[in-house]
This record gives sequence, C-alpha cells and structure tokens, in this order.
Amino acid sequence: MKKYIIIVATLFTAGISSCKKDYLSQEVNPNAPSVTTPQLTLAAALNTSANIVASDYQGQGVWAGYFTTSGNYVPNTVLNQFNLTTADLNGDWGSWYGNLTNYNLLQNIAAKDPSLANFQAIAIIMKAYGFQHLVDEYNDVPYSQAFQSATNLFPAYDKGQAIYEDLGKQLDNAIKIIQSASGAVSPGSSDIVFGGNMTGWLKFANSLKLRLAIRISSKFPSDALVTDLASTESIGYLDGNLDAEANPGYSDVSGKQNFFYSGFGVDANNNPGGNEVYYRAPAFEVNTLQSYNDPRVFSLFAPVSSDWPAVVIRGNTFGDPLAKANPLTSSIGPGLAQSSSQNSVLFSGAESLFLQAEAVVQGYLPSGSAGLSTGNTANGAVAGTAQALYEGGVVASFIASQAGGTYAPVPDDGTGNPATATQTPTTPNFVWTPPTAATSAALAQTYLQQAVPNVGWAASVPLTAIYTQKWIALTGLFPFEAWNEQRRTGIPAIPTSVDPNKVNPIPPYRVLYPTSELTTNATNLGKEGTINVFSSKIFWAK
Repeated sequence: MKKYIIIVATLFTAGISSCKKDYLSQEVNPNAPSVTTPQLTLAAALNTSANIVASDYQGQGVWAGYFTTSGNYVPNTVLNQFNLTTADLNGDWGSWYGNLTNYNLLQNIAAKDPSLANFQAIAIIMKAYGFQHLVDEYNDVPYSQAFQSATNLFPAYDKGQAIYEDLGKQLDNAIKIIQSASGAVSPGSSDIVFGGNMTGWLKFANSLKLRLAIRISSKFPSDALVTDLASTESIGYLDGNLDAEANPGYSDVSGKQNFFYSGFGVDANNNPGGNEVYYRAPAFEVNTLQSYNDPRVFSLFAPVSSDWPAVVIRGNTFGDPLAKANPLTSSIGPGLAQSSSQNSVLFSGAESLFLQAEAVVQGYLPSGSAGLSTGNTANGAVAGTAQALYEGGVVASFIASQAGGTYAPVPDDGTGNPATATQTPTTPNFVWTPPTAATSAALAQTYLQQAVPNVGWAASVPLTAIYTQKWIALTGLFPFEAWNEQRRTGIPAIPTSVDPNKVNPIPPYRVLYPTSELTTNATNLGKEGTINVFSSKIFWAK
C-alpha cells in the first residue's frame, strides 16, 4: 500500500483523542509534512467520531430529559436557566469540522486509486454522518465551500435542507462504490467499526439515509429523500443483530478507556469520572420507567448509595436549585457504563428498528418488505411489520442496556471493591452482575405483553409508542439524537426547568454559532440573520 505525505486536521498516532482544529486549517502543510496511510487516517478519524458522539452532547442531554445536574455543585445557569452565549455547548463545531477534514482528505486520496474504493466509500458515509450532526445542531453551515482553505478562507453557509438533500445523494454514491468495489483492498483492522465488513457499511449508510428521510419527513413528506427510500431498501438496515460501533482497542489504561465509560464510570485509577459525579438521573425518566414497569430503570441508572442495602433509583428534578446531593440520587447505571473496553456506538440497531417502524407506519416503506429487518415475531407479529420492528427495537434496547442484571449489596473495602472477611467495611457498595442476552430478551417479551400505552402495541397509538420507546432506548449514549427527536416530535413532553431564574419558559431550541465563527467568518455568518435560541428552528421542524 502506498504511503502519502499529508497533514491531517490533527496529527494522528495510534489512540488519537478528540480533534479540535477547524475546517479553515490547511490539509497540506509543506513546512511540516506528516507521513500516514489511509489505514491510519481511517482508524483515527473513526475513533475521533466516536469520541465526539460520546463527549460533546451532555448539555443537550439535560434538555432531552436524560440528565440533571448534581446538588454537589453550584446550579448551572446555562443548562437550568437557559442563559446561553456563543461560548456554550458548541464545541462540536470545531470537533466535527476538524475531523471532517480528515474524511475529506481520505476521500480525495482514495478517489485517485481504485484499490482504495472501500476507504473512499467509508469516508463519504462518515462525512454524511458528521454533517448530519452539524445541520441538526446549527441548521445552515458551510458545506459546498468547506475544505477549500487554499482558495477560500471564508466559506459561505449552505441551507440545511440543501445539505440534507446532498447527503442523501452522497450516501447513494457510497453504496454504489461499495457494490462496485470488487477486488478493492479491505480496510481490515483499520476499520474499527465493522472490521472491513463492507456489508455492515452498506447497512450503516442505508440506516443513516433512513434517519435523514424520517427527520425531514415531518415537514416535507414528499421530499426526494423520503420518496427515494425504496431505491435502496433491499440493502437492509442495522438491527438487533448489527450496530455500528467502534473499538480501537479500549482497555483499562489511562488514555485508552472507552470515552463514555471514563466519563460516566471510573477512570483507570478507579476514581469516579467527571460526568459520573456531575450528572445525575432525571426524576422524570425514572418515574416514567417505573410507571411502565420497565426493568431497564435498574440498568440505565445506579442505586442510591444512601438507601443501601435497598436497591432504590431516584433522580433530581430538572433545574431544582436545591437539587439533592449525590448520595441521595442515582448516577448513570452499569448497563450503560459497562466497562473500560466497551464499544462506542455510532448508530444503534435499536434506533434503526424504530426508524424502520415509523417508516412503515407512515407508508414510506412497505410493511413486511424483504429489505426491512425481521423485528420481533415472538409475540405473534408478522416479520417486517411496524409492530415487529417496534418490538424488535425494544428487545434490542433491553439486550444492549443489560436489562435484568442484579445488584448484590456488599460492604466496600474503600477502593470500590467488596471487602473481605478480614477487612473493615467502609462505604457500602453494590456489585453488579450483568444478565445474559437471553435473560434480557425474555424480560423484553414479558414487558411488551403489558396492556400499557407506549409499551404493548395493541394498547398504544403506534407513533407515540415508537417515539417514546426510541427515547428510552437512546438514554445516556445518544443525547444528541434524543434531543433531535424530541424537538421533531415533542414526545415525550419533557417537563421544563423549575429554576425560578430561567430566562425563558422552555429550553433553547438550538445553540449559537461559536465565537470562532464571529471572529473568522463574520460576513457569511451575518447573512444568517439574528439567531434566537428559543425560536430559530432547524429546517425540518414544524
């Protein structure tokens, strides 16, 4: 394989961390060339994408109903009072543009070498994935003039809908490249998502196309993205047997842990992660799960230490200035923060199944089609129907979140491990034993048989149930997608902040463009007009 003298947005080595340079950076720096290969560039860029998803959206997760802030800290005026500035919650702008530069460079290099067709296709798919995040966060962003820093330092902003339309075309192009790439080099282990299995990338691309189409369909049901779904339906989608998840070799070593686990679990020295102590369970979701008799409440959230040895899940009320301290509330649970080596999920099979279910209910995809996932037929549903797909999403969520695991309340030896008979116990501790996948799946079947709205199919309004169960399935790991869907559908109706000093009755609809744009691309940004975080909507919103 050839080597290429290039400079990427961040100089990559094995085990890269989050990239922060922006799209104005030159791809090639003749004064400091860096030697890399398509394999190294791909692995590092995929790892960075996974880290962005895991680290950049916790604030939006508060508004999506997944987190509340801890009473151990001063109340957060940005999250609880909605007092945003151009410096708040928009770090993903630089992170995505920096990493998209790498995908763009990889795409351009691979396009010149037919043997690298699979690398080219993956780069195109991941560019679409990143730009979808940017559009859903900011609406209009630089797109057609991005990555042209040698000739254009001030890229114009493209309309969000136009970008969405082109992303659909790019995904179709990537699918065709993979299908025509007979004899091309396999990405192999440099593909830390599917290990070189290009069928996985086909289904990822098709699932991403479905996500774009469903999102735009709420306002534009006749859009080309929606009407074109049937053209690639036969390729199939991610489902309960296939997630898009990255793992570059995570381990219980400082700097090599899974990014989500190091934040919401413990670090390599067994100290609680920063997000674990700052974000607590939300009372709204805890109460919702309990009202549905949902066993996932015990895996999505951890027991309250002050109630030891009883296993009690309790959250804070959103925006409560007198929020309870950590010993009185639950943190993210072991079904989400599972281990240092757990995979980082880019797109879950559960989400894909719920998207497929909605597409069938809305008539965008035919019920029972061979291209759809089978779904769940254990309760008598016909394969590929809306009911089967919906129930399949629930089952996939139960398995992924380890529903049905058990806690053993044991004394702690002071380091997070159970005390032995010869030690003096200190802080009480709960030892978690995860279930088998079969146990979780069986629990899901029992759960789905309840005649409870938004749980049992026959007792539910289909779309409301799909939206509600998707929200539950996205808990913790996908706060950004949950925020997008809640803004699109309004389901569930997340209670607003109770902070008496909030500056608006409801949370922000969007965040502001970052300060860096105000200082480097002010003229083009000015053409976007005045942005109001409470009323300036993304193009797909009603």
